[in-house]
Amino acid sequence: MKVTAQALDVVYGRPAAGVPARLERRTPRGWEPVAGTATGDAGHILDWTDGRLVKGDYRVVFDSGSYFANLGVSTTYPEIAVVVGLLDDTDACEIQVLLAPYSCSMFLGARS
Repeated sequence: MKVTAQALDVVYGRPAAGVPARLERRTPRGWEPVAGTATGDAGHILDWTDGRLVKGDYRVVFDSGSYFANLGVSTTYPEIAVVVGLLDDTDACEIQVLLAPYSCSMFLGARS
């Protein structure tokens, strides 16, 4: 099981490098952190956990507020959260978010 992510800055037409993000797993006690990192130069997060994921619901939370604050821009969406369910051992997905200060869009694709 694997979750990868990419953030793209639609205002400047480039990968959103340096966006802090965290991966969380749903448990009976609520969302618990699994890993945290930031997007690389190409806006990607390719490996959160070295393949240690198990079946269940996961949430990727992008800290778009700090990303845009570093650019001197305010934003309506300080965090963008995307929830996905991993159902079996072969599941792999890529979450893509398109960031703008006053809008966002998401895409979920399969990865092999």
